[in-house]
Amino acid sequence: MTPPSEPLDAGILTMMYLGDVVFAVSGALTAARHRMDVLGFMMIGTITGLGGGTIRDLLLGRTVWWTRNPTEVILCMAAALVTFFFIHKDISRDRGLIWTDAIGLSAFTVVGSHIAMDYSVSLLVAVFMGALTATGGGVTRDVLTQTRPMITRGELYATAALAGSSTYVLLKHFALVEDVAALIAFLVAFSLRAAAIVFNIRMGPPGEFIRIGSRKADNSRRES
Repeated sequence: MTPPSEPLDAGILTMMYLGDVVFAVSGALTAARHRMDVLGFMMIGTITGLGGGTIRDLLLGRTVWWTRNPTEVILCMAAALVTFFFIHKDISRDRGLIWTDAIGLSAFTVVGSHIAMDYSVSLLVAVFMGALTATGGGVTRDVLTQTRPMITRGELYATAALAGSSTYVLLKHFALVEDVAALIAFLVAFSLRAAAIVFNIRMGPPGEFIRIGSRKADNSRRES
């Protein structure tokens, strides 16, 4: 028998809605890059915002949150629609998608871990559910738009989510105040992802554990 879905406290609920909005915007920006119409914007934006949490709830045997409370659906659709009307140029080189995605990743890392811990799963499973919640929507977005998912490109993406969820789970396990644990975990995930974006840090293939800087720079050094 699975436990009932408990109401989320205000801090976690706020972080969840923040994640919904910024992930929906990142989905809408992806739709813009693929020159989709308004329905494409709303579909990709909403799926990006809700995808990770939906997968988490199904795996936990929990009632999918947005089927009981449509606020998330409304927020995602509205965010995608607003983005559609504010896009007036080619954004193929715009980095807004990367940064909105980083915020959503960090927020959902905390939300997913919190919900999993409420279901009294093991600490390891709670960490995994946090990372799954954070990355699931982005992966679904990339698959639907035929874009190579970031987690398969060596990006510090799932790694940042795992770092954030591990931080939250450990801090909560040792009974740190909820809001403080959530904020610290958010900052850990976001800082790691932001550093990867700014300094172009990637996980390398076998024999090259970490890569910092552009591939062009790496290639020029090898050729010289």
